[in-house]
Amino acid sequence: MPKTAKVKKKVSKSKTKVVSKLKPKAAKVLTRGPIKISKTYIPKDTEKYMCEKHKIYFRMRLTEWKKELIKTNNEALYNGSMDDNNISADIIDQASSYIDKNVEMKAINRQIKLISEIDKALMRIREDTFGYCLDTAEPIGLKRLMARPVAKYTIAAQEKHEKDEKVHADD
Repeated sequence: MPKTAKVKKKVSKSKTKVVSKLKPKAAKVLTRGPIKISKTYIPKDTEKYMCEKHKIYFRMRLTEWKKELIKTNNEALYNGSMDDNNISADIIDQASSYIDKNVEMKAINRQIKLISEIDKALMRIREDTFGYCLDTAEPIGLKRLMARPVAKYTIAAQEKHEKDEKVHADD
């Protein structure tokens, strides 16, 4: 007995378009471009905490700070290498030069650690955890972040950490 192929008929349903007044508004929200802030913008307590404007402000501030530190470090390293040619015969001048270089290198190392902290803060902005305490998840506060943009803890949590560090340092 020969096999017969079954043929499916396509049934087309007529679709009716529902026009809603809400769709154009929703489309505007989705097509909205990135938020831009002015150079003179300062976050305010009246705005929602860590809104997009705040994040953009702190991202800009942190990246500018990082650029300045890198530029300063590069200049210091370049100028420090230029001074190597001036080797004095006087032992006191050599000791003074050695101490100056040592202090300068400590400052550069401190700035490198600060650049690392800035990178971590920028990562927290991307992860939407910036501005919130790593211990308590409470808002750190705009005033504290304005003073120290790389702050990871609220004042109370920072004091607790410092107290714990002091106790462990004494052991």
